[in-house]
Amino acid sequence: MADLRLKKLPDRTPVRITINLSPELNQALAEYADLYREAYGQQEPVQELIPAMLASFLEGDKGFVRRQRGPRG
Repeated sequence: MADLRLKKLPDRTPVRITINLSPELNQALAEYADLYREAYGQQEPVQELIPAMLASFLEGDKGFVRRQRGPRG
């Protein structure tokens, strides 16, 4: 085994999931994508924004982050 500082990269194979959205949530996501385009000058499809939105939500959830870190000791 090579003595490298960089560890082996984790599996990065995307996982496809299917969800059902209410019409209201679908509209809100479309509006968010429009605001994103206005803010950054680049159109991104909603399906490309959702993973980043979910990651940001989870990273900002203090209870979840504490649970992920495990017990202190």
